[in-house]
Amino acid sequence: MVEMTLVYEGGLHATALHGPSGAAIETDAPIDNQGKGEAFSPTDLLATSLASCMLTTLAIAGEREGWKLDGARARVEKHMQLEPRRRVGCVVVELELPDTLPGAARQRLEEVARGCPVAASLHPDIEVDLTLRWVEIAAASVSFRAGEME
Repeated sequence: MVEMTLVYEGGLHATALHGPSGAAIETDAPIDNQGKGEAFSPTDLLATSLASCMLTTLAIAGEREGWKLDGARARVEKHMQLEPRRRVGCVVVELELPDTLPGAARQRLEEVARGCPVAASLHPDIEVDLTLRWVEIAAASVSFRAGEME
């Protein structure tokens, strides 16, 4: 069991604290839903959680199998659906993984990504559009700025 606590700060803004580490995440309602869009919205976190879970479970599988995944990247899009009620309708995840991995690893890693705990926890009405790209990843190129992935 992991406990998080949240405080509503007013103005559709909240702060979440991760109990074990003390790390904080701020959220804000999106501009299209009465907020200022000054931080991740709760539904942004859902989409980000999916991509993060995929990368994390891929890394766990890679460590176990001896596959080097350093520098792997994810880009995620959240698409809202407004009818019959406002909810996440589709999450698009694009993963960039090292092209040095063998074919057997590639198939297994796609299965791992699709079966990550967050993906398994999503409502079946949420469409997940997953694309894996096998790209050259330079050892020194493990970080990127927003918008860098193509």
